[in-house]
Amino acid sequence: MSVAQQNNEMQAAEVQDAAAWTTIQRVILPGERGMETLPLYMDSGVVASAVEVAAGTLPQVDDPGLNRTVHADDVLSRTTASVRAGERISFGTYFNAFAASYWKRWTTVREVRLNVRTSGRGTVSVYKSNARGSLQHVETVRVQGDAETTFDLSLVPFGDGGWYWFDVAAGTEEMLFLGAEWQTSAERRKTGTVTVEITTLNKTAFCINNLRILGDHPEALESVKEVIVVDQGTEKVRDADGFMPVRQALGDKLRMIHQNNLGGSGGFARGMYEAVENGSDYVLLLDDDVVIEPESIVRLGIFADYCKTPTLVGGHMFDLHDRNVLHTLGEVVNPYLIGPDEPNPGQRMRHNFARGNLRDTPWMHRRVDVDYNGWWMCLIPTEVIREIGLSLPVFIKWDDSEYGVRAKAAGYNTVSLPGSAVWHVSWIDKDDLVGWQAYFHTRNRFIYALLHSPYDLGGGLLDNSMKLDVKHLISMQYFTVRGRIEAMKDLLKGPDQLHAILATRLPDIRKIAQEYSESQFKPEVEDFPQLKSGRPPRRGRGFSAPSYATIVPWAAKNVIRHVAKPVKETAKEHPQAFVPHQDNKWWRMSQYDSAIVSNADGTGASWYMRDPKRVRELLGESVRVYGKVLKNWPRLRTQYRNALPQITSMEAWKATFESNAQDDVK
Repeated sequence: MSVAQQNNEMQAAEVQDAAAWTTIQRVILPGERGMETLPLYMDSGVVASAVEVAAGTLPQVDDPGLNRTVHADDVLSRTTASVRAGERISFGTYFNAFAASYWKRWTTVREVRLNVRTSGRGTVSVYKSNARGSLQHVETVRVQGDAETTFDLSLVPFGDGGWYWFDVAAGTEEMLFLGAEWQTSAERRKTGTVTVEITTLNKTAFCINNLRILGDHPEALESVKEVIVVDQGTEKVRDADGFMPVRQALGDKLRMIHQNNLGGSGGFARGMYEAVENGSDYVLLLDDDVVIEPESIVRLGIFADYCKTPTLVGGHMFDLHDRNVLHTLGEVVNPYLIGPDEPNPGQRMRHNFARGNLRDTPWMHRRVDVDYNGWWMCLIPTEVIREIGLSLPVFIKWDDSEYGVRAKAAGYNTVSLPGSAVWHVSWIDKDDLVGWQAYFHTRNRFIYALLHSPYDLGGGLLDNSMKLDVKHLISMQYFTVRGRIEAMKDLLKGPDQLHAILATRLPDIRKIAQEYSESQFKPEVEDFPQLKSGRPPRRGRGFSAPSYATIVPWAAKNVIRHVAKPVKETAKEHPQAFVPHQDNKWWRMSQYDSAIVSNADGTGASWYMRDPKRVRELLGESVRVYGKVLKNWPRLRTQYRNALPQITSMEAWKATFESNAQDDVK
């Protein structure tokens, strides 16, 4: 064989090998508007001296105590960066490390290839971790000039946790990082199409911004069949400033649907319905008050394509107002108390990556398995929807957790995939367990228990719920308790009326709020009568929470006070204190006869006033309605479980959509 023939065969083999490897995750960097989130993408890690680079004696494990400065000016584009002389950048970060254990557990991938392109003299070093967070050096390669370096890496050791990542270190002169990809040669189960759906209610600025992001990143839309906005508000996205440019950018892929306000569950169910109807393989559900990382759309779809079986794949939630703070890596539902927003054992909520990056946080290296993923960003296969139905018709609250658990019971798991996320308005600025939302939290929590609780009478749900009513009553949150009682009354009416009241129950509940002073907000403290404090606190110490040893007699004493002791006349005319929202604790509020309390977002305050007669009425009604629920639990459980296939069916939801339709804009 001639030299020319040998060269031709070698080139052909190289082309065939390159074609066999598919990119499943590319390394990305933030845009200009996202530089405050740079720690999620790129980390300086150890500052390496030129002598260390030349000698090949770079540390194998980063020391958290060393310099962690990140140079935003070094970001050159979405995929490229400069590395200053004698320094190193690490891609052992949330968005760029490779979540090896998740790919090992849920997909057919067993080997990945890391492909790194650089220009200049330096090194490329690969690291890995295990489930305990122990860091290990894998390989370091010297590079110079225009180089393309590949590493073939096994996923076999990543059964319970662990990541791969790499660092790039410059020598005595600046070098360039020109891009990198994680690739696989494994067989892809399918190459699916996606319908992206955004449910919105008067969040026009958020929607326009996210549509603009999608229009600016056409690579994120390669597998997207449609982008659907289900607009349920009175302030229409189509009428907002900036809509026409995003419509032009997205072209025929954008479709606007207008319907009456059916809540989150009604909007997301519409997205599910349309994705099934248009033949998409997946629907990607998005909240409206988010900012998306567009690469997440690509990553969720590719991961789902490689999963062994159809799988729901969700993105994480970062705090929109503190953008390096992660809500949690994954959530479960406590089967006994039926409590949402619980991180998995060993996990921590609200981790700040600007203070401790992935490599410095051992607990984050263990794989987290979940019951569900929040619908701020969740990809659902349409074949799952065809089998188990759409969302529960519950307006808001518990629709995402119920669906994840329902899917799991049918054999379809959920994965919260690291490296895919949105920035969402934080729960810190909301207080959705009180006020009108308490109705939906309570009713839907009980519906979930009737459908999925493994305990005969719902475990500790009834006991916990009655205790919550008592806490709200001695906190002077009477409207909240009224809403919770109404929730139980509607629960007792059964599942057949859930679709009928979907669009009307919120206005009804809000109308009840007009009867309660703590639900009437004013913008300024001066809008209320002047404060007049009552008896000064004992020994000037103020109020403190009761200990575990004293809580029972303490609570009994306070319940008796709120039920029987008359309110001081001065407290009826003048609030006794101003209580900031963060101090609005049940054990503190129980000590007042009246107080001005600020709301969660700081936009106003309301007057809490103790009313013994109202406490007696609400407490008696609460006991009676919970007694009815307990007595009828077996019947209700059978009723709701039997009705589940019908109330979540395409046919039932289609009828609801048609009766709540507004004009559609194509």
